[in-house]
Amino acid sequence: RRCFDCGALRQAAHLARRQFHYPNIGIAALRQRQIFLYNLETQQREVLGNFPEMSFAPRFSPDGRQVLLSLAQGGNTDIWVMELATRKMRRLTQSPAIETAASYSPDGQQIVFESDRGGGQQIYVMSALGGSPQRISFGQGRYGTPVWSPRGDMIAFTKSSGGQFQIGVMRTDGSEERILDASFLSEGPTWAPNGRVLSFFRETPGANGRPSLWSVDITGRNLKRLNTANAGSDPAWSPLLP
Repeated sequence: RRCFDCGALRQAAHLARRQFHYPNIGIAALRQRQIFLYNLETQQREVLGNFPEMSFAPRFSPDGRQVLLSLAQGGNTDIWVMELATRKMRRLTQSPAIETAASYSPDGQQIVFESDRGGGQQIYVMSALGGSPQRISFGQGRYGTPVWSPRGDMIAFTKSSGGQFQIGVMRTDGSEERILDASFLSEGPTWAPNGRVLSFFRETPGANGRPSLWSVDITGRNLKRLNTANAGSDPAWSPLLP
């Protein structure tokens, strides 16, 4: 089983505070995992939490007051939420499964995440307060890295099917699934602020394979490679700034 989100650096920018989170997976974190808050203006960082096992996939709530994250405990991975003002943690999912890559809806009322609670890796939606998740992906293959669009009308995802990795979109109820790109390895979709363009990364096969950044319209048109000085992966759009 491939975990779409494992090892990836997932960054999330917040409009007012201009901060992002990232998992510390360096040598200093061999015995524990930490999540940091990094201020882009001052370049200062602070530790949000120390966790005995793996912690990853942090994402801000739309108002910047909370952070969703995944915590591994005893072979199980669940979605948690942290209140930034108090550092108080609350567990949102309770299933004996691997559940990760959570993302808020634009109004902050719901979250979407990937889970193998049904036996295969699929996409689920539930209230941001917790509750009973509803599965929304039912196609062939494994689904992961779901991200809610800024307009709230669609969810982007990665799908593994037929020996390929695909980038696609669907309505928030799972209908109208549309594949926009398929390759040896395509992952990490992120929405442009206008909600009509996706960026993601592709990786070429072989020992010398390198990741590169791409973008595509939600119609499947205008697929193009983005020029970077070196290899690039896991893109993240910043929000619209005043």
